[in-house]
Amino acid sequence: MTLRDTLDERSRRLAAAAESMAIGRGGIAAVSQATGMSRPAIRLGIAELRQPAVHPPNRIRRAGGGRKTTVSQDPELLQDLERLVEPVTRGDPESPLRWTCKSLRKLAGELRNMGHKTSHRMVGELLHGLGYSLQANSKTKEGTNHPDRNAQFEYLNRKVKRQLHRGQPAISVDTKKKELVGDFKNNGRELRPAGDPEQVRVHDFIIPELGRANPYGVYDIAQNTGWVSVGVDHDTAAFAVESIRRWWYAMGQAVYPQATHLLITADSGGSNGSRVRLWKLELQKLADQTGLSISVCHLPPGTSKWNKIEHRLFSFISQNWRGKPLISHEVIVNLIAATTTDTGLVVHSGIDKTSYPAGIKVSDREIAELNLRRDKFHGDWNYSLQPRVT
Repeated sequence: MTLRDTLDERSRRLAAAAESMAIGRGGIAAVSQATGMSRPAIRLGIAELRQPAVHPPNRIRRAGGGRKTTVSQDPELLQDLERLVEPVTRGDPESPLRWTCKSLRKLAGELRNMGHKTSHRMVGELLHGLGYSLQANSKTKEGTNHPDRNAQFEYLNRKVKRQLHRGQPAISVDTKKKELVGDFKNNGRELRPAGDPEQVRVHDFIIPELGRANPYGVYDIAQNTGWVSVGVDHDTAAFAVESIRRWWYAMGQAVYPQATHLLITADSGGSNGSRVRLWKLELQKLADQTGLSISVCHLPPGTSKWNKIEHRLFSFISQNWRGKPLISHEVIVNLIAATTTDTGLVVHSGIDKTSYPAGIKVSDREIAELNLRRDKFHGDWNYSLQPRVT
C-alpha cells in the first residue's frame, strides 16, 4: 500500500480491512499477500469497522510494540531451516528461484523436533523470503548438461528459420509413448452416464494377438499438420524413416511440389538417434528415392521435451484419447486422426503392419558409401545426406 509508511498501526489495519471488504470473498488472503499484514490483523480491522463502539479508537500500539516475530526470538530457526532444505534443493544454481521437494508440514515437524516453535505456514513464509518455492517430486533432471547445449539450440533455430523463409519443408519427428492395445485403462476421464464407467481390465498384461502400438510422428512446422504411423512391430530406424516417407508421399509432396531440401529436427536418442547407423542409412535411401537433400539437426542430449512435436502434436493426441481404451490399432488411428486444435492442427494417421526386425547391423562399408556431409558446427548432431547419382 502506498500510504503504508505514513499511517500508524491502527490506520494500516483499518485500511487493509476496508480493501479486503471491498474485494469480498478471498479479500483477506489477497490483501495479506499484497501488504504483508497478517490475516488476524486484517480480521481485527474488519471487526473494528463493523463494531466501532466495541474497539476504543485511541488505542494505538507504540512503534516497535506488539509480539516479537518468531525469527527475532529464535535466530537459529532460519539457519536450521536452510540446513534442512539444502540437500534437496533443485534448479539452476544461477537462477534466483530455487525449489525444494520437502513438504511444508514435514519441514515444520522436523523443526519442532529440533526444539523450534513453528508451523507449516510460518515455514512457507520463511522459504518464500529465502527465495524458495515448493514443488512436488517431478522429473527435473535432463541428464548431462552439454556445454554446447544453448549453442546447438540457437544453431538449430537459425536453420529452421532459414528453411521456412525459403519455403522448404522443416519437420519435427519422434516416437510417441508405446501403448498397449486392448481394453486397458487409459488415464483421464470422459463424460458418461452416472454410475456407468467403461469396464476395462484390472491388470495391464499384454494381449499377445494385439500387442503394442508404436506411434511415430512427423510434424510439419510451417503447415501445423502431422502424420502418425502406428506400427505393430519394433520401433527401429527403418520404421522411423518409413514414417517420414509416408508423410512425404501422403502430405508433404503436395504442399511442397518444388521442394529440393528437407530439414529434420529430432532427438539425440531412440530410433532416430544421432549415433544410430541404420538411421543414416535409411535416410540415404530416402534421399536417393525422392531426390531431396535431407538435413538433420539433433536436439542436445537430454532435451527431448523441447522437441516441437511433443507439445505441438503428441500432447493433443493424448488429450483427445484420454479415458478411452485403445481396443485396436484401428481405434488408435481414428483417435489420432480426429485430433484437432483451435490453431488449426490437422493430423493424418495410418497403420504400418510391416515387420521391422531389431538388431540390424550396418557395416563400415555401407557407412563409407553414404553421401554424408557433416556441418562444421557439431557434425555429430548436424549433417546432411545428398542423393547419390546412379
